[in-house]
Amino acid sequence: MVDNKYIGLAMAIVGSFAIGTSSVITKMGLTASADGHGTASTDNMAFLRNSMWWAGMGTLVVGEVANFGAYTFAPPIMVTPLGALSVIVAAVFASFLLNERLGHLGRIGCTLCIIGSSIIVLHAPEDQEVETVTQFLEYAVEPGFLLYCFTVLVFALIMAYGVAPRHGRTNPLVYISIASLVGGVSVMFVKGFSVALKLTFSGENQFVYPSTYLFVLIAAVCIVVQLNYANKALDLFSVNLVNPIYYVGFCTATIVASLILFKGFNTTSATNTVSLLAGFVVTFLGVHVLNLAMLDEAEAAASSVSLGEVSPWTQGHARRNSRGSLDGLRTPVFGAFTIGAEPRSAASVGLEGVRLERLDEEEEDYEEEDVDERTALHVGGRGSGSSSETTSRGGSRRASPLPRISPRPV
Repeated sequence: MVDNKYIGLAMAIVGSFAIGTSSVITKMGLTASADGHGTASTDNMAFLRNSMWWAGMGTLVVGEVANFGAYTFAPPIMVTPLGALSVIVAAVFASFLLNERLGHLGRIGCTLCIIGSSIIVLHAPEDQEVETVTQFLEYAVEPGFLLYCFTVLVFALIMAYGVAPRHGRTNPLVYISIASLVGGVSVMFVKGFSVALKLTFSGENQFVYPSTYLFVLIAAVCIVVQLNYANKALDLFSVNLVNPIYYVGFCTATIVASLILFKGFNTTSATNTVSLLAGFVVTFLGVHVLNLAMLDEAEAAASSVSLGEVSPWTQGHARRNSRGSLDGLRTPVFGAFTIGAEPRSAASVGLEGVRLERLDEEEEDYEEEDVDERTALHVGGRGSGSSSETTSRGGSRRASPLPRISPRPV
């Protein structure tokens, strides 16, 4: 009989593929729903009328259901890092469907993600043995995990209502941090509900316990919040920017939550623990390299930005105004500024023309006076050369400059 861990592995791979595909399809739907006047589709809920967005959500549901099944058979500390496969799938599909370049460095990042995920799978611990859902509840009501959940709640409220209105459109970390931390908590309660389902199917009904319904309620609320802020990040920023940051944040939050809830990795030896951590590091490094690859391509394209070209980081998000110029081009992580010179008004152009005309007249006057002085010195001899003042063309008198020394004898 196949080990439960490998059943969970297969379901996690299917879920990652579906989730990676859904992020690209969702991005296409959000971009198509934008009104083209600087208003994001998530501001007026226009994406709800777009069939492409609903297709992306349907694919996401399939992926999440597969992931849910994976949490039933395998520990969260193994299932969640396998989400790196969704980053690879999204990067590959975005390069074809959204014209977001991958490049050689991006392929190296994808390879590192695969290597890191393989290390995690080979050294992942067995799932925590839980006899009843009440036993899982005992883990959840420990002071350490309750304090962690309270900290996540306070952080999410501050970011959503204090920071997001001012910096949400210019910094992807605002929305991604909310989605990652709340998502990490949701994984723990999804794990609790999946344990209840698994025990129920094995003949021990767990729906007689109120804690089962409590897990469903908390998991549903957390998932709704997670998807909402992940959608906001996808709407405002590139897929190849959001996915790597979201993956690292979500994995880190899940690992921390799992460590606090189950009080350790549950590994059998120190070697497996070190190998597991090494797998995390290699996977995170691969995601980081993939992110750098996208950034390098964006910087290379930024030098040739024109009215018909948009940086891959903000593909589909540079709004055109009524004059056809690009407004609101954003840098990858920070910044929200317009690239290009400011148009000059007609008054400023006119003043500049007047200043140039006056400058030309003054130069001509100076050249004529200089010629007159040299002629007077040449013709008048020493007597006229000793004169302290000369008469200019306009009848005014000004001090004569010092006598010029000619390089040739006169």
